[in-house]
Amino acid sequence: DPRGGGRSSARETAARVAAGAVARAVLGPTVSINGYLVELGGDAIDRASFDWAEIGNNPFFSPDAAAAGRWEAALDAARKSGSSLGAVVEVVADGVPAGWGAPLYHKLDSQLAAAMMSINAVKGVEIGDGFHAARLRGEENADAMRPGPDGKPLFLANHAGGVAGGISTGQPVVVRLALKPTSSILTPVDTITRDGEAAEIMTKGRHDPCVGIRAAPVAEAMMALVLADMKLQQRAQTGR
Repeated sequence: DPRGGGRSSARETAARVAAGAVARAVLGPTVSINGYLVELGGDAIDRASFDWAEIGNNPFFSPDAAAAGRWEAALDAARKSGSSLGAVVEVVADGVPAGWGAPLYHKLDSQLAAAMMSINAVKGVEIGDGFHAARLRGEENADAMRPGPDGKPLFLANHAGGVAGGISTGQPVVVRLALKPTSSILTPVDTITRDGEAAEIMTKGRHDPCVGIRAAPVAEAMMALVLADMKLQQRAQTGR
């Protein structure tokens, strides 16, 4: 439907969220997945004010109440001016056991990146520290380990985001995705006609000024789908 439906519509993500619910059942209660906004319109949360309980208390899925208040004002201003804003969503999966994934053609991080990039409006994906890792020295980026009290490795950091060599490490799996500003805006933008002539386009109708605020549940679902695949693959290969 050219009035708002079709493959580019966020309505398409309803099927992803439904499938994600099934994937969560496959994963079981030991794996928890939580998504939230960490940035909107270039304004990031204060990590020192991170509160898991706050995520469900505001429409932005924000773990920082102060940031949610600022975002509401910024989004309202963008809407009234006929523009839009981008956002960054972070998704964390806890309880993922070590060993899921493969070292070459079915890496856990590559599957996560592909799944997140398949979501409408996503233009970038980070695993762990992501692009920030490029600014670190080797010893700073290393996830140092010590013997743990239960005989398992005790990690002193998680720069890798819970994935090393394409395989889960047992640490929380951390993924961030960048969503572009909604392209359908009331502000005129230069374009061309079908005949290649110069023109302007201004999209009318019902459009969200920030699609990122609705992306957290979708990203959670895609994380669940990938992890469920990895769990089943691990069971097929090892019987566990």
